[in-house]
Amino acid sequence: MVVKLEREETKTSNYKNMAVAPVKETPVFAEVDMGDDSSSPTVRATVVQASTIFYDTPATLDKADRLLAEAAGYGSQLVVFPEAFVGGYPRGSNFGVAIGNRTAKGKEEFRKYHAAAIDVPGPEVDRLASMAGKYKVFMVMGVIEKEGYTLYCTVLFFDSQGCYLGKHRKIMPTALERIIWGFGDGSTIPVFDTPIGKIGAAICWENKMPLLRTAMYAKGIEIYCAPTADSRDLWKASMTHIALEGGCFVLSANQFCRRKDYPPPPEYIFAGTEEELTPDSVVCAGGSVIISPSGTILSGPNYDGEALITADLDLGDIARAKFDFDVVGHYARPEVLSLIVRDHPANPVTFTSASAKNEDSHKS
Repeated sequence: MVVKLEREETKTSNYKNMAVAPVKETPVFAEVDMGDDSSSPTVRATVVQASTIFYDTPATLDKADRLLAEAAGYGSQLVVFPEAFVGGYPRGSNFGVAIGNRTAKGKEEFRKYHAAAIDVPGPEVDRLASMAGKYKVFMVMGVIEKEGYTLYCTVLFFDSQGCYLGKHRKIMPTALERIIWGFGDGSTIPVFDTPIGKIGAAICWENKMPLLRTAMYAKGIEIYCAPTADSRDLWKASMTHIALEGGCFVLSANQFCRRKDYPPPPEYIFAGTEEELTPDSVVCAGGSVIISPSGTILSGPNYDGEALITADLDLGDIARAKFDFDVVGHYARPEVLSLIVRDHPANPVTFTSASAKNEDSHKS
C-alpha cells in the first residue's frame, strides 16, 4: 500500500503541513497473498518517503511526529525513516572542498550543518523516544549525529514503549561524504531482538559491503532496514538481492526532495547543476520499497512524491526462505570461509587512569 502525502507550501518554501489522502477500507498489497490460514505472526511496517526541513531540526522533528501519527493511524507497528532525515542529507554540496583547499564559505556551511546535527543521547533523542512511545510503534530513524565536532551518519532504534535501544553509525561514507562524516566502528552494528522480530540497519552504499551484511546475518537479522539516499532504479536490485541472500525482509526508505526543499542560492548551491534546476526540480526521486525474503516486492518502489509505503510482513516467510538458503547456517562453509568482526569501540585515545579506576571498582 502506498499512501501519497500532499504538502502545502509555506512562505519559507519548506513543506511543513501535510495531509494523507484517504485510504481504501481494504488496502491492496501488491504482489503478495497474505492468505487467511497462516499461523505465523504478521507485522505491519511502513517506510517513510519524505524530505528533511533543511537546517531546521525542530521543524523536522515536528514533521516526523506528523508522519508517525499518520503511519500509526494505518496500524503500522514499525516505521522506518530515510538516511539523515534529522539533520539532513547535503545533496549537491561540496562544502567548498578541493584538494589542498577549503573555502571560507564551505567552512561556514559545515558550521551550519554541524549546528543542525544532534547529540546521541540528547534532547532530540528523548523527543524521538517519546514519539515512538506516544504512537506505540517501533521506529528506525536516520540522523546526523555529532560527537564533539565530528559528524556521523547514524541510525537510531526505538521501541514501542518509548525507549531508545541504540544506534548504528555508518561505517563507510561514500565519496565526498567522507569529508563531512566520520567512520563508525564495529561496536555499533546492532541487531535488536524485539517482539516484532530481529531488527537492524545498514545505511545506503554500506549495504553493498558483503562482510557487513554477513555480520548482520550472523546476528539473526529478520527485518533488515536500509535507509538510503540512492534513488536509482538499480537500488531495487540491490535490495532484492539482500532479501534473497539474507532470507529477511528488506525495508528501504529514501527521501523525496525537490530543489525548493533545500535553502535557495546563494546560501545553498547544488555544485555543477544549480543553473539547470528550478524550484520544482526533483533532486531525489525516492524509490522506497519493501521486499520479502523470497524477493517479492510487497510495496513500492515509489518515485512520485512524498509517501507512506506500507506492507504486512508474514514472518513465516523467513523460515520458508531459510529452508532454501541460510547463508550463515546450512549453506555456510566455515572450514573454508569465515569472518572475524572486531566489535569493540575503536577509541583514538585511552586514559590509563580511567582503566585503573574501572579495575578498582570491579575489585571492590
